[in-house]
Amino acid sequence: MTATPRKPRSSRSGRATMADVAAAAGVSAMTVSRALRRPDTVSEEVRARVEEASCRLGFVPSRVASALASARTMTVAVLIPSLTNAVFIDLLAGVQETLSPQGYQPLIGITGYGPEAEERVLRTQLAHDPDGVILSGLDHTPGTWDLLRSLTIPVVHTMDLTAEGEHSDCPVQTVGFSQFDAGYAVGAHLAARGRRRIGLIAGQLDPRTRQRCDGWRQALRDAGRHDPALELMVPDATSVALGAELLERALATHPDTDALFLCNDDLAQGALFQCARLGIPVPGRLAVAGFNDLAGAAWTVPPLTTVATPRRAIGVEAARLLIAGMTDRAPKDRENPHRVDLGFRLMVRETT
Repeated sequence: MTATPRKPRSSRSGRATMADVAAAAGVSAMTVSRALRRPDTVSEEVRARVEEASCRLGFVPSRVASALASARTMTVAVLIPSLTNAVFIDLLAGVQETLSPQGYQPLIGITGYGPEAEERVLRTQLAHDPDGVILSGLDHTPGTWDLLRSLTIPVVHTMDLTAEGEHSDCPVQTVGFSQFDAGYAVGAHLAARGRRRIGLIAGQLDPRTRQRCDGWRQALRDAGRHDPALELMVPDATSVALGAELLERALATHPDTDALFLCNDDLAQGALFQCARLGIPVPGRLAVAGFNDLAGAAWTVPPLTTVATPRRAIGVEAARLLIAGMTDRAPKDRENPHRVDLGFRLMVRETT
């Protein structure tokens, strides 16, 4: 008697199931699972048959079934302040390129630079049972700190090295660099160039911006050249247009300013464009320094002096730390967390 070919079974969504792939590949469902989740545990020939059958049938593994079987969702909550700020796009790229080969997918949450919004987004993300969490910065609400302390999954912070205020001694895993030291390096550089009236222009005013401003102030105090009147700080989101506007405002108020530290490169680029329009020689009449070494900083006219920050490397290292925590079933030592300082580089170019 000729055997009747097995009719493929469908899931409730109409998609092919793992049993369908197993039948088509001539292997067990368990072998299909191993081939897809741990391809190194099956032979190359079996892996090829499973991949071919999966593609032909349009099989998409069920995350729900996988999570129930392994107690993992293979997802990571990644909270960043913005999808329009190149700093966090670079960080996210480093996270993604490191998580993806290990089978993890990021659940991206946008906090809009607000600690309260961050707490709401984190609560929403945790409802999806991620296997780990990556956060930007250390400026959290008390509710967020309480949430983080209650978690049994690994958490890695990025961009900052130390928390402020009452949570400054909280043990955390963090990857970043010293914003204070980076700001100090800019202030010290401008003072060493012989500039006497050194101003500051800052926007956004998130904790990282405030820390680099603090570093700049300390450098100028050490050089005996700090004048609070030369600081222009606004809460607006940074942009090229804002940089041009604030450059005019700063020079109209204090025309004797001979150097400016702008706390992000888009502000600095806007200031340079406005200097060109107004016929202000840079660096002859006015030295200009930015921060972050964003795309185009080396190609402005003249090329911009700025601080190169390791955004992508921070994302890569944060994801590596998280993967180590997610795959190691030993108890996590939260009292001795990793604190990884990837440093920064002062890029001295032609605007100073």
